[in-house]
Amino acid sequence: MKRYYFFAILLLTTQFSVAQIDYNKLKKQGQGLVKQVNSGNSSLSNDDIISGLKEALSVGSNNASQSASAVDGYYKNPKLYIPFPTEAKKMEQMLRSFGQEKLVNDFLISLNRAAEDAAKEAAPIFVNAVKGMSIADGLTILRGKDDAATQYLKENTQALLFEKFKPIVDNSLHKVGATKYWEQLIIAHNKIPMITKMNPSLSEYATQKAIDGLFVLVAEQELQIRKNPAARVSDILKKVFKN
Repeated sequence: MKRYYFFAILLLTTQFSVAQIDYNKLKKQGQGLVKQVNSGNSSLSNDDIISGLKEALSVGSNNASQSASAVDGYYKNPKLYIPFPTEAKKMEQMLRSFGQEKLVNDFLISLNRAAEDAAKEAAPIFVNAVKGMSIADGLTILRGKDDAATQYLKENTQALLFEKFKPIVDNSLHKVGATKYWEQLIIAHNKIPMITKMNPSLSEYATQKAIDGLFVLVAEQELQIRKNPAARVSDILKKVFKN
Protein backbone atom coordinates (compact mmCIF):
# COMPACT_ATOMS: atom_id res chain seq x y z
CA MET A 1 0.00 0.00 0.00
CA LYS A 2 2.87 2.40 0.82
CA ARG A 3 4.21 1.79 -2.64
CA TYR A 4 0.85 2.75 -4.17
CA TYR A 5 0.88 6.03 -2.17
CA PHE A 6 4.40 6.77 -3.37
CA PHE A 7 3.50 6.32 -7.04
CA ALA A 8 0.24 8.19 -6.67
CA ILE A 9 1.98 11.19 -5.09
CA LEU A 10 4.81 11.01 -7.63
CA LEU A 11 2.26 11.09 -10.43
CA LEU A 12 0.52 14.11 -9.00
CA THR A 13 3.69 16.09 -8.24
CA THR A 14 4.72 16.01 -11.87
CA GLN A 15 1.86 18.40 -12.58
CA PHE A 16 3.03 21.20 -10.24
CA SER A 17 6.18 23.16 -9.43
CA VAL A 18 7.72 22.68 -5.95
CA ALA A 19 6.39 26.04 -4.81
CA GLN A 20 2.85 25.07 -5.61
CA ILE A 21 2.80 21.72 -3.79
CA ASP A 22 0.24 21.32 -0.98
CA TYR A 23 1.32 18.04 0.62
CA ASN A 24 -1.88 17.51 2.61
CA LYS A 25 -3.89 17.95 -0.55
CA LEU A 26 -1.55 15.61 -2.43
CA LYS A 27 -1.94 13.00 0.30
CA LYS A 28 -5.71 13.07 -0.05
CA GLN A 29 -5.48 12.88 -3.83
CA GLY A 30 -3.03 10.01 -3.57
CA GLN A 31 -5.40 8.16 -1.28
CA GLY A 32 -8.11 8.75 -3.87
CA LEU A 33 -5.98 7.23 -6.62
CA VAL A 34 -5.23 4.19 -4.50
CA LYS A 35 -8.93 3.80 -3.76
CA GLN A 36 -9.65 3.90 -7.50
CA VAL A 37 -7.08 1.20 -8.16
CA ASN A 38 -8.61 -1.08 -5.56
CA SER A 39 -12.27 -0.12 -5.94
CA GLY A 40 -14.58 -3.00 -6.66
CA ASN A 41 -11.84 -5.58 -6.14
CA SER A 42 -10.85 -5.22 -2.48
CA SER A 43 -12.94 -8.24 -1.43
CA LEU A 44 -11.49 -10.53 -4.08
CA SER A 45 -9.07 -13.28 -3.15
CA ASN A 46 -6.42 -14.45 -5.55
CA ASP A 47 -8.42 -17.64 -6.05
CA ASP A 48 -11.49 -15.55 -6.94
CA ILE A 49 -9.54 -13.59 -9.55
CA ILE A 50 -8.02 -16.65 -11.22
CA SER A 51 -11.28 -18.60 -11.10
CA GLY A 52 -13.23 -15.66 -12.51
CA LEU A 53 -10.82 -15.05 -15.37
CA LYS A 54 -10.68 -18.73 -16.27
CA GLU A 55 -14.45 -18.82 -16.21
CA ALA A 56 -14.63 -15.73 -18.41
CA LEU A 57 -12.25 -17.21 -20.95
CA SER A 58 -14.09 -20.53 -20.86
CA VAL A 59 -17.45 -18.87 -21.45
CA GLY A 60 -16.04 -16.52 -24.07
CA SER A 61 -14.18 -19.27 -25.90
CA ASN A 62 -17.18 -21.57 -25.93
CA ASN A 63 -19.48 -18.83 -27.23
CA ALA A 64 -16.93 -17.79 -29.83
CA SER A 65 -16.49 -21.38 -30.98
CA GLN A 66 -20.24 -21.91 -31.30
CA SER A 67 -20.69 -18.68 -33.24
CA ALA A 68 -17.78 -19.31 -35.59
CA SER A 69 -18.69 -22.94 -36.23
CA ALA A 70 -22.26 -22.17 -37.27
CA VAL A 71 -23.10 -22.23 -40.98
CA ASP A 72 -21.88 -18.90 -42.42
CA GLY A 73 -20.11 -18.14 -39.13
CA TYR A 74 -17.13 -16.97 -41.18
CA TYR A 75 -18.58 -16.63 -44.65
CA LYS A 76 -21.24 -14.05 -43.76
CA ASN A 77 -19.42 -12.30 -40.93
CA PRO A 78 -17.37 -9.39 -42.38
CA LYS A 79 -15.03 -9.51 -39.37
CA LEU A 80 -14.19 -13.18 -39.92
CA TYR A 81 -14.65 -13.72 -43.66
CA ILE A 82 -11.58 -15.32 -45.24
CA PRO A 83 -10.78 -13.89 -48.71
CA PHE A 84 -8.22 -15.02 -51.24
CA PRO A 85 -4.66 -14.94 -49.88
CA THR A 86 -3.17 -11.48 -50.45
CA GLU A 87 -0.47 -12.85 -52.72
CA ALA A 88 -3.16 -14.54 -54.83
CA LYS A 89 -5.47 -11.55 -55.34
CA LYS A 90 -4.18 -10.97 -58.86
CA MET A 91 -4.82 -14.62 -59.57
CA GLU A 92 -8.41 -14.22 -58.39
CA GLN A 93 -8.95 -11.16 -60.58
CA MET A 94 -7.42 -12.82 -63.61
CA LEU A 95 -9.43 -16.01 -63.19
CA ARG A 96 -12.64 -14.02 -62.88
CA SER A 97 -11.76 -12.11 -66.04
CA PHE A 98 -11.26 -15.45 -67.83
CA GLY A 99 -14.77 -16.61 -66.94
CA GLN A 100 -13.90 -18.70 -63.88
CA GLU A 101 -16.41 -16.93 -61.56
CA LYS A 102 -18.06 -20.12 -60.33
CA LEU A 103 -14.79 -21.87 -59.57
CA VAL A 104 -13.53 -18.84 -57.65
CA ASN A 105 -16.77 -18.44 -55.68
CA ASP A 106 -16.95 -22.15 -54.88
CA PHE A 107 -13.42 -21.98 -53.55
CA LEU A 108 -14.17 -18.99 -51.30
CA ILE A 109 -17.25 -20.68 -49.86
CA SER A 110 -15.34 -23.89 -49.20
CA LEU A 111 -12.42 -21.99 -47.64
CA ASN A 112 -14.74 -20.33 -45.12
CA ARG A 113 -16.62 -23.60 -44.54
CA ALA A 114 -13.31 -25.20 -43.58
CA ALA A 115 -12.76 -22.54 -40.92
CA GLU A 116 -16.32 -22.99 -39.66
CA ASP A 117 -15.81 -26.74 -39.43
CA ALA A 118 -12.51 -26.42 -37.61
CA ALA A 119 -13.91 -23.89 -35.14
CA LYS A 120 -15.93 -26.68 -33.51
CA GLU A 121 -12.69 -27.95 -31.97
CA ALA A 122 -11.40 -24.58 -30.80
CA ALA A 123 -13.03 -24.15 -27.39
CA PRO A 124 -11.23 -26.96 -25.52
CA ILE A 125 -7.90 -25.84 -26.98
CA PHE A 126 -8.43 -22.31 -25.66
CA VAL A 127 -9.68 -23.48 -22.28
CA ASN A 128 -6.74 -25.83 -21.79
CA ALA A 129 -4.35 -22.98 -22.59
CA VAL A 130 -5.36 -20.87 -19.54
CA LYS A 131 -4.76 -23.53 -16.90
CA GLY A 132 -1.32 -22.18 -16.14
CA MET A 133 -2.44 -18.58 -15.54
CA SER A 134 -0.53 -17.06 -12.62
CA ILE A 135 -1.83 -14.69 -9.95
CA ALA A 136 0.28 -11.88 -11.43
CA ASP A 137 -1.23 -12.55 -14.85
CA GLY A 138 -4.70 -12.49 -13.33
CA LEU A 139 -4.22 -9.14 -11.62
CA THR A 140 -2.79 -7.62 -14.80
CA ILE A 141 -5.70 -8.89 -16.86
CA LEU A 142 -8.35 -7.83 -14.35
CA ARG A 143 -7.06 -4.26 -14.25
CA GLY A 144 -6.08 -4.16 -17.91
CA LYS A 145 -7.79 -3.04 -21.09
CA ASP A 146 -11.09 -4.43 -22.29
CA ASP A 147 -9.33 -7.14 -24.33
CA ALA A 148 -6.55 -7.89 -21.82
CA ALA A 149 -7.61 -11.52 -21.31
CA THR A 150 -7.85 -12.08 -25.05
CA GLN A 151 -4.40 -10.58 -25.60
CA TYR A 152 -2.97 -12.75 -22.83
CA LEU A 153 -4.47 -15.80 -24.50
CA LYS A 154 -3.20 -14.73 -27.90
CA GLU A 155 0.34 -13.94 -26.76
CA ASN A 156 0.75 -17.15 -24.79
CA THR A 157 -0.96 -19.67 -27.05
CA GLN A 158 -0.43 -18.55 -30.66
CA ALA A 159 2.25 -21.11 -31.53
CA LEU A 160 0.56 -23.97 -29.70
CA LEU A 161 -2.81 -23.15 -31.21
CA PHE A 162 -1.34 -23.14 -34.69
CA GLU A 163 0.32 -26.49 -34.10
CA LYS A 164 -2.85 -28.10 -32.78
CA PHE A 165 -5.27 -26.29 -35.07
CA LYS A 166 -3.51 -26.90 -38.37
CA PRO A 167 -4.34 -30.63 -38.66
CA ILE A 168 -7.99 -29.80 -37.96
CA VAL A 169 -8.00 -27.15 -40.68
CA ASP A 170 -6.16 -29.48 -43.07
CA ASN A 171 -8.78 -32.15 -42.53
CA SER A 172 -11.58 -29.60 -42.92
CA LEU A 173 -10.11 -28.21 -46.13
CA HIS A 174 -10.17 -31.68 -47.63
CA LYS A 175 -13.60 -32.51 -46.23
CA VAL A 176 -15.34 -29.44 -47.67
CA GLY A 177 -13.46 -29.52 -50.97
CA ALA A 178 -11.36 -26.37 -50.54
CA THR A 179 -8.14 -28.20 -51.38
CA LYS A 180 -9.64 -29.56 -54.59
CA TYR A 181 -10.87 -26.11 -55.64
CA TRP A 182 -7.49 -24.56 -54.78
CA GLU A 183 -5.67 -27.09 -56.92
CA GLN A 184 -8.05 -26.41 -59.80
CA LEU A 185 -7.55 -22.66 -59.41
CA ILE A 186 -3.77 -23.01 -59.38
CA ILE A 187 -3.85 -25.23 -62.47
CA ALA A 188 -6.20 -22.83 -64.30
CA HIS A 189 -4.04 -19.84 -63.32
CA ASN A 190 -0.74 -21.44 -64.25
CA LYS A 191 -2.05 -22.37 -67.71
CA ILE A 192 -2.50 -18.70 -68.61
CA PRO A 193 0.28 -17.73 -71.06
CA MET A 194 3.08 -15.44 -69.89
CA ILE A 195 1.98 -15.67 -66.25
CA THR A 196 4.18 -16.19 -63.18
CA LYS A 197 3.30 -19.58 -61.75
CA MET A 198 2.38 -19.72 -58.08
CA ASN A 199 1.15 -22.04 -55.35
CA PRO A 200 1.03 -20.36 -51.91
CA SER A 201 0.31 -22.57 -48.89
CA LEU A 202 -3.45 -22.72 -48.50
CA SER A 203 -3.24 -24.74 -45.30
CA GLU A 204 -1.08 -22.25 -43.37
CA TYR A 205 -3.08 -19.31 -44.65
CA ALA A 206 -6.44 -20.84 -43.71
CA THR A 207 -5.18 -21.94 -40.30
CA GLN A 208 -3.93 -18.49 -39.34
CA LYS A 209 -7.06 -16.74 -40.63
CA ALA A 210 -9.29 -19.19 -38.78
CA ILE A 211 -7.40 -18.54 -35.52
CA ASP A 212 -7.45 -14.77 -36.07
CA GLY A 213 -11.20 -14.89 -36.52
CA LEU A 214 -11.72 -16.80 -33.31
CA PHE A 215 -9.69 -14.24 -31.37
CA VAL A 216 -11.95 -11.52 -32.77
CA LEU A 217 -14.95 -13.32 -31.32
CA VAL A 218 -13.25 -14.07 -27.99
CA ALA A 219 -12.43 -10.36 -27.64
CA GLU A 220 -16.07 -9.48 -28.29
CA GLN A 221 -17.17 -11.97 -25.64
CA GLU A 222 -14.66 -10.58 -23.14
CA LEU A 223 -15.95 -7.06 -23.71
CA GLN A 224 -19.49 -8.25 -23.10
CA ILE A 225 -18.54 -9.88 -19.81
CA ARG A 226 -16.67 -6.78 -18.67
CA LYS A 227 -19.33 -4.26 -19.68
CA ASN A 228 -22.66 -6.08 -19.67
CA PRO A 229 -23.90 -7.57 -16.37
CA ALA A 230 -26.33 -9.80 -18.29
CA ALA A 231 -23.35 -11.59 -19.87
CA ARG A 232 -22.04 -12.68 -16.45
CA VAL A 233 -23.68 -16.06 -16.34
CA SER A 234 -22.18 -17.38 -13.09
CA ASP A 235 -21.68 -16.14 -9.53
CA ILE A 236 -17.90 -15.94 -9.88
CA LEU A 237 -18.20 -13.79 -13.02
CA LYS A 238 -20.62 -11.46 -11.24
CA LYS A 239 -18.23 -11.17 -8.29
CA VAL A 240 -15.01 -10.62 -10.24
CA PHE A 241 -16.39 -8.29 -12.91
CA LYS A 242 -18.80 -6.25 -10.83
CA ASN A 243 -18.85 -2.56 -11.76
